[in-house]
Amino acid sequence: MRFAGLQSNRGFGQSGNCAIIYRMKSLGIDPGTATTGYGILESEGDAVRLVEYGCIKTSSKETAPKRLTRICSGIKKIISKHKPKWIAVEKLFFGSNIKTAMSVSQARGVVLLAASQAGLDIAEYTPLEVKMALTGYGRADKQQVQQMVKTLLKLETIPKPDDAADALAVALCHINTNSFNSKVEKRK
Repeated sequence: MRFAGLQSNRGFGQSGNCAIIYRMKSLGIDPGTATTGYGILESEGDAVRLVEYGCIKTSSKETAPKRLTRICSGIKKIISKHKPKWIAVEKLFFGSNIKTAMSVSQARGVVLLAASQAGLDIAEYTPLEVKMALTGYGRADKQQVQQMVKTLLKLETIPKPDDAADALAVALCHINTNSFNSKVEKRK
């Protein structure tokens, strides 16, 4: 028996002999200063449905504070429109380009601020965790991860741009991780 519209971060619950399958919206974010990808997924039991995906873009001609304001405002609009329970944000992978790492860190910061101000539950995942959750292999390449996003969401094509596909991967990682953790808790 399904009960639509119930919000929970626990996934499955039991009520007498009737299993309750909770519906949960999750917002996945791939932060970036030029392009911040986002993806909204709704999960109900083991089923996952794509709600919306896209990108918040800023111009390199704008000042850094203006770009960060645009990202924060865009995230707040998405949260207000879709009312997710969770936000899952990709953790920063620190490569050799310190300048890029600093600007991505700033974008992550405004995303986390907007989520916190909206009262969302926040989860953060490394690129390795996202790859493991979707492909079972932590060194999977971008194409393999994007193919799994397409397959798991039953899409005809890989979502574009790449930042949006990456955000959907983060949201799928969160849903899979949250569902697994809920099932483990249930057995305790």
